[in-house]
Amino acid sequence: MNKVIATILLTLAVVPAKAVAPGETPMLVVGITVDQLRSDYLYALQHLFGEKGFKKMLSSGVVYDKVRFDLPYMDKAVATATIYTGTIPFYNGIPAETVFDAASRKSRSLLTDAKYMGNATDDTYSARALRTSTLSDEVKIAGNGLGRVYAVAPDAATSILAGGHIANCALWIDDETGKWVTTTYYNDAPAYILQRNYTQSLSSRIDTMKWMPVYAAEQYTAIPYYTQPYSFKHGFSRADRTCYERFKTSALVNSEVTDVAIELIENGQLGKRGYLDMVNIGYTAAPYNHGDIQQYGIELQDTYVRLDRDLARLFDAIEHSVGLQNTVIFLTSTGHFTGDGREPSIFKIESGEFYPKRAVSLLNMYLMALYGNEEWVAGYHHNQIFLNRQLIKERDLDLDTLRDKCAAFLIDMAGVQDVYTLQRILLRSTNEHTDALRRGLLPRYSGDLFVELVPGWEVVHEDAANTREYVRHNAVESLFILMAPQVPARKIASPVEVTAIAPTVARVLRIRSPNGCTATAESVM
Repeated sequence: MNKVIATILLTLAVVPAKAVAPGETPMLVVGITVDQLRSDYLYALQHLFGEKGFKKMLSSGVVYDKVRFDLPYMDKAVATATIYTGTIPFYNGIPAETVFDAASRKSRSLLTDAKYMGNATDDTYSARALRTSTLSDEVKIAGNGLGRVYAVAPDAATSILAGGHIANCALWIDDETGKWVTTTYYNDAPAYILQRNYTQSLSSRIDTMKWMPVYAAEQYTAIPYYTQPYSFKHGFSRADRTCYERFKTSALVNSEVTDVAIELIENGQLGKRGYLDMVNIGYTAAPYNHGDIQQYGIELQDTYVRLDRDLARLFDAIEHSVGLQNTVIFLTSTGHFTGDGREPSIFKIESGEFYPKRAVSLLNMYLMALYGNEEWVAGYHHNQIFLNRQLIKERDLDLDTLRDKCAAFLIDMAGVQDVYTLQRILLRSTNEHTDALRRGLLPRYSGDLFVELVPGWEVVHEDAANTREYVRHNAVESLFILMAPQVPARKIASPVEVTAIAPTVARVLRIRSPNGCTATAESVM
């Protein structure tokens, strides 16, 4: 009996999704990720929403209220890759959006690939860093390559990782020009989208675009932090070299993304050609201009209100084009939040500042005293310290012994909670914390030492912008909503692993799960 079932499932997985009567199988799947979306804010702002956006999904879909990411480092690239591959960074190959390049001793995008030229951009990216297949890949494979898969987001990482290896195209907004761009890694850049760079260019409108709240400031009461009791108005002048980067952190960028997504669905005839098509959309609900909720609380709430309206527009377009009864839609968060600001000193909460450059310098001086006047430490990136492994090899020193000595030295620094060596994580993982560190790393790009800092401290990067990272360990409430034909609405309060999203959507689509899935599909019936 089991062999018969396995044969049927295999047949469903490999036979291309041919034309069928409406309502029998989905013709379009829409994947939506919202960077830093928080469930608690979403529910608290429902009184300001319409009936066709978030409320429609919450009332018509299967709602999983507690999505667990359980990874040591989170950004939108890690989250997007984990969602679409159904597996952890250790297997999918994406431990962070940027990694430390040992050769140049600088950080770089993990997606940088000199083999492929930028299309309307100087950026050279590809999806080759992904080590496993994605849900998008499996959609493409199910139709024997005839289904169309597109991805659109403000940034390259979200778009490329959601699009996967074999998408027709992944599109994003260039930081320098404001154009919609892609790379030659993709062979189907829609001419009607690239034409927008001339007929509806962001650069021709950016000077006139103003972000003001939809409602009066006193109506935004979902975030109970003290904020100034007046409204806001943000402009974006081309005279400012960072205007497009700032624009991409505003609520207005979600409207631009929605416009392009709708154009892809309508002009691309998605869901109308007899093969399963897919469009993946990346939105943002992160604090404006990389600030915090104490500074931009009203802006953040307005972002949710405007995103609700953009979702309503998107759903209306899908209804008029292919029909919601022929479409599977899922929405999820990226499972982290960067908007928690440092408490003022008057509140007497323990705090301090950790300077990575100074820590690296002190560690190098310590190793010089032990082993000679050389540059023993290569750099610091994402709370990881990288040793000069080439030099250590040339001096015929034991790398593990050096790591242990470095850990013993670093643990005495102010603000350091604990230090983990790479071998401790990979070979001697003994608790939940080291297990989580192992899930989130990729040995090829991992440092030799992982520095855990005391909560409440700030990491101060002595760069041109004097960038600061506030250390705060708190779980962010994230949700996963699945709206599909013939799947009854229900709410599921029990926790679900983020790696279960891809196989759950795959089950509803009746296609294979990505090849690295580490979780089984959740029940939707």
